[in-house]
Amino acid sequence: MVTQYEFTGTNAKGIAASIERGVAEGALPPGSALPPVRVLAERLGVSPGTVAATYKELRGRGIVLTRGRGGTVVAEAPAVASRRPPKVPAGLRDLSGGHPDQAFLPSRLPSARAAAGSRPHRSSPRLARLEELVRAWYERDGVPSAHVTFAHSGLDCVARLLSVELRPGDGVAMEDPGYHHLLDLVPALGLRSVPVVVDDEGIRPESLRAALRAGVRAVIFSPRSQNPYGGAFSAGRRDALVAVLAEAPDVLVIENDHASEIAGVPLHSVAAGGPGRWAQIRTVTKYLDSDLRWAAMACDPITLARHDGRLLLTSGWVSHALQDAVAGLLADPGARALVARARDAYALRRETLLGELARHGVPAHGASGLNIWVPVCDEAAVVNGLRSSGWWVAAGARFRTGTGPGVRITTTDLLPAEAVRLAADFAGMLGERQATYGG
Repeated sequence: MVTQYEFTGTNAKGIAASIERGVAEGALPPGSALPPVRVLAERLGVSPGTVAATYKELRGRGIVLTRGRGGTVVAEAPAVASRRPPKVPAGLRDLSGGHPDQAFLPSRLPSARAAAGSRPHRSSPRLARLEELVRAWYERDGVPSAHVTFAHSGLDCVARLLSVELRPGDGVAMEDPGYHHLLDLVPALGLRSVPVVVDDEGIRPESLRAALRAGVRAVIFSPRSQNPYGGAFSAGRRDALVAVLAEAPDVLVIENDHASEIAGVPLHSVAAGGPGRWAQIRTVTKYLDSDLRWAAMACDPITLARHDGRLLLTSGWVSHALQDAVAGLLADPGARALVARARDAYALRRETLLGELARHGVPAHGASGLNIWVPVCDEAAVVNGLRSSGWWVAAGARFRTGTGPGVRITTTDLLPAEAVRLAADFAGMLGERQATYGG
């Protein structure tokens, strides 16, 4: 049934704005059918070509999709905004956010010593002492550090790379399930998401090979602390992926090592395997401070030139005051000790919940990082069932494209005693309504 919505506009731009407004405000929810081209053209008094151009623009931006004879419908994750989680009901223990334990974040940022106007920002965009720290950081983990640069965040860096490397309609291989902001970013740039299956060792080589043969121009994955599944590359998986990527040397390979220092497992990076075009991105928001919107990137020389060339045309550089704050924390012994404590605590908390769930016969995944993924049959039923026991977890719908349903549980501040209770409540719920809640 075509959604009853008051479409407006006398040209393609105005009609597109009307539809986008309806999507953003919720009047046109995901899956809503839009009128056939000729029907809407007659309703608005414009030519069918104008409506066809409108739908083509909205498809390119990821807001609608065409299902052949099924017509044009609003996309399941329309790219007018990031898919936001629902508000956490009052009085529940929130395990849905993916956030670090505040107790392990440095309590005070170092004073910024970069006086305004004191440096030639465009000619020297990176502070030398931070660049030196970043090179050592990468080299410690075996990532080539001959070419490094900075960005305002991991997503900012990915968006810039995709914008300069790809064109609308190009395919990007994406983890499924994967990081919801990336899943929204790609279609927002007018690109196609091609799902790649993940397991406890990260993306699966055969699924990546299929995506490459389908013609993707870029690949984005996490080598450890995969969100939401928790996968981490083993040495064997890394070698298998390097072999697959060698078949497509022109594809841009983007590693998102977003939780590097607190992932709880060693890094096995494909960057060390010598792909032709590559970038490895690291951020610090998960273990230094959520307000430090800064990212480092190691990459090949072509990627460096293209990224920094576009950066120069936009913001120009990353704030030197911000760089100074990051450098101060990266070099501070107290901050480093706190990060080490966080890494150990997060591993214990994650492994405790996994063990307790296993003891009750509930399979779950979380080889590294801050979250675990529990496959289920009905996400809404599980979320609501746990809610009745005082827990709030994240439904998996916003993290996945074609993979089966599940729930994500953040374990960063889940103490062992709480993990025992949560696993018992989870198992009890499954036992009471296995047909509905089973995984």
